[in-house]
Amino acid sequence: KSPRGCVPPSRASKGATRGPPQRGDILPRVVLKNLSYLWPFLRPYRKKLYLGLLTILVGVSIGLANPIVIGHGIDALRQGATRGQLAVYGGLIVLIAIGSGFFSYLQRMLLVAMSRDVEFDLRDKYFASLECQAPSFFHDYPTGDLMARATNDLQAVRMLCGPAIMYASNTVVVGLGSLILMARIHFGMTLAAMAVMPIIAITTKKFGERIHKLFERVQEQFSTVSSKVQENLAGVRVVRAYAQEDRERTSFAAANDEYVERNRHLIRWQAAFFPTLQSLVGVAFVVILLYGGLLTIQNAITVGELVTFNSFLARMVWPMIALGWVINLAQRGSASLGRMRQILEAVPSISDVAITADSAAQTPIEIRGSIEFRQLDFRYKPEKPLALSGLDVSIPAGTTVALVGRTGSGKSTLLSLIPRLLDPPEGAIWVDGQDVRQIPLARLRQAIGMVPQETFLFSATVRENIALGRPEASEQEILAAADDAGLSLDLESFPHGLDTRVGERGLTLSGGQKQRVALARALLRAPRILLLDDSLSAVDTHTEELILGNLRRLFAGRTVFLVSHRISTVQTADLILVLEGGRIVERGSHSELIAHGGLYADLHQRQLLEEELAAV
Repeated sequence: KSPRGCVPPSRASKGATRGPPQRGDILPRVVLKNLSYLWPFLRPYRKKLYLGLLTILVGVSIGLANPIVIGHGIDALRQGATRGQLAVYGGLIVLIAIGSGFFSYLQRMLLVAMSRDVEFDLRDKYFASLECQAPSFFHDYPTGDLMARATNDLQAVRMLCGPAIMYASNTVVVGLGSLILMARIHFGMTLAAMAVMPIIAITTKKFGERIHKLFERVQEQFSTVSSKVQENLAGVRVVRAYAQEDRERTSFAAANDEYVERNRHLIRWQAAFFPTLQSLVGVAFVVILLYGGLLTIQNAITVGELVTFNSFLARMVWPMIALGWVINLAQRGSASLGRMRQILEAVPSISDVAITADSAAQTPIEIRGSIEFRQLDFRYKPEKPLALSGLDVSIPAGTTVALVGRTGSGKSTLLSLIPRLLDPPEGAIWVDGQDVRQIPLARLRQAIGMVPQETFLFSATVRENIALGRPEASEQEILAAADDAGLSLDLESFPHGLDTRVGERGLTLSGGQKQRVALARALLRAPRILLLDDSLSAVDTHTEELILGNLRRLFAGRTVFLVSHRISTVQTADLILVLEGGRIVERGSHSELIAHGGLYADLHQRQLLEEELAAV
């Protein structure tokens, strides 16, 4: 199989400058360029490739004997052939048909099967490439677009590296073989028949360029349609809640109409392509009928030779048509491969590439959990303002730290920087005295349990969702984590307990239940660093107090970052950091911050007032 995992930066950066073929490209350059990229995927199956090409050569060679036998049979018949001789010619024709059919079957079994193997490896590589990308990557590529590349585009690439190779090879062998045998019969007739070839080549090139451009536009619109479907399926409850079904149907119909119209435009060119080729080839038949008939009358060639020549010319029709089809496949596959390569060659923005050998050797086997922020500045993009500015704080291992602040103050951003879901500047975040950028990602993230603000559950069972980080965990361990997360009573009400399926993105669970499943998932890992990003916002105050009671016991010995908008959730933390505009404006314990009378005290006072009003 082809190698899996993230694409090496050297290969990715080298290929990043090469896009899909440009308008001026001709077929050989397109095919060679793409096959050179596909060769690492073809190499593991080169035996099938070579055997397939060999079967094409043998099968075509056997098939080319058929016109010769027919020609000899016709000449023998004119000279008074016996029944036995005719039976021999008939038997030869049957044997040729069987042999040609057998090798035609073999070539498809080998080359089409090889293309499916390559498709498997490409899909595997494509998925692995997506898994390596940072979250910011998916802001630039919508889910529907990525799905379109994994389906439609991958299918077009498979056709390029399987059927296109098969028919291109068949076309070359049949064309050259027929041409040589035609020249042996009469060189002048061969030149006359081939006079139309330059016109066919120019026509094929022009049609190919146009089809390539139109197919790219079709694929782009297919991505738009796929994205529209994905968004509506994911947000179906929102669409219905706002009674926007008609609006979304109208919007989808417009995108779908555009997709159909682009396909119609493409089909018009494709429909004109093959009849144009057939017409040009038909001109060659007219020329041969006139020229060859004259030569037969003059006894320069026999009737059997004329029939044989026309049979070879007829065999040239399929290569001419197949040539157009192969070019069509090559243009489609080239356009799709360009789109696939954008993903396959994308360099992960967050990786272990910068880790030195000394740093990797110094990384402790077990991370203890001390964290230090050293003048941390962070912005999402160079042109964007700072999301975090001048954060400077040292947190010993085993400390519970609460992050408090208004919406947009940078709390979630700070938590995402610790496991490098976002990449911090070099030397800005240190874990156990080592720059976080110098710690291998796998080792760093194995020591971290995170419950993000937006809970995500897979369309699997409750058990599988909780055990995501520890698939080998026993049922007792999973139940214990669920109990610590306050999920025990819910499990009793579920129809199949831990084996209850939660639906896509946890559709069958309430917001609070989803948060508690995600919390149980993090607790099951028993991480040294636990990041809870407003992970109890969807549960009621009473349930929150019960869960926090369990968590305080589990917090012992672990470094915990707790983000919450509820002061009651964070007031027992060892250290509270108050963020405003990406800066730490206050720090201290709950009592110290209340006594200080700053932003934290103001937030606390507001929440007390809201609780009093709610109780009235």
